[in-house]
Amino acid sequence: MADTYSIAREQALGQTLHMSLRFHEIAESRHHILNPLAESKLRLLGEICRMTPGMRQLDLACGKGELLASWSVAYGLHGVGVDISKVFLDAARARADELAVSDRIRFVEADAGTYEDESDAYDIVSCLGATWIGGGLAGTLDLMRRPLRPGGLALVGECYWITPPPPQAYDSLQVPEGSFGSLADTEERFDAAGFELLEMVLANQDDWDRYVASQWWTLSDWLRANPSDPDHAAVRDFLTRARRSHLEYGRQYLGWGVFVLRQKEA
Repeated sequence: MADTYSIAREQALGQTLHMSLRFHEIAESRHHILNPLAESKLRLLGEICRMTPGMRQLDLACGKGELLASWSVAYGLHGVGVDISKVFLDAARARADELAVSDRIRFVEADAGTYEDESDAYDIVSCLGATWIGGGLAGTLDLMRRPLRPGGLALVGECYWITPPPPQAYDSLQVPEGSFGSLADTEERFDAAGFELLEMVLANQDDWDRYVASQWWTLSDWLRANPSDPDHAAVRDFLTRARRSHLEYGRQYLGWGVFVLRQKEA
């Protein structure tokens, strides 16, 4: 039987995860792409991956499924998206219906960190901006390895430091020290995990603004429309913190990109 401290800790962690998910469901309710990747760069990434009709993709923490849906339209891709958010998955299924690709892609409500699928079954396995599912970059790459066919591509969206940040940036951005490194450090982590970096598509400052700053208006509208919601104060604090951290540190120090990887030969 778990001790009282363990039970309390698990309950607190569950509440934290629930609130974090709700914050993002509200903040990104008007977004199609749930990371700082412009539509033009999403298309560029598809071209880089040299896709052909019938290729299969598994997208872990797929959000609203825009990657799978748009690539299925453009390339005849077949795929599976996995996410823990019912809100996001409802939007993903609606988007697939809108683009008439529901016969080629499907979505599963599950924890992407524990989801199991066939071995060696996918030409592409992706996780764009959610390496927390595996406890970090190395753990997420391990999750992606099993369903990826030999010679297939792993697509990882990950943050990096453009220049070394001041110590106070870690707390403001809520990033534990050591979570990210420079671009060169990131490549070394790929190499240590047994992957070769083949290509990359990086977000620029405007991409970050369109992703982050556009959430502020959405959150402000929600606060005005829901003054009696029990999470009103927490959402207001989330908006205040997110806005300040982006303006003070995020725009200057924090980069993000999608990295195209292939497992190294033995």
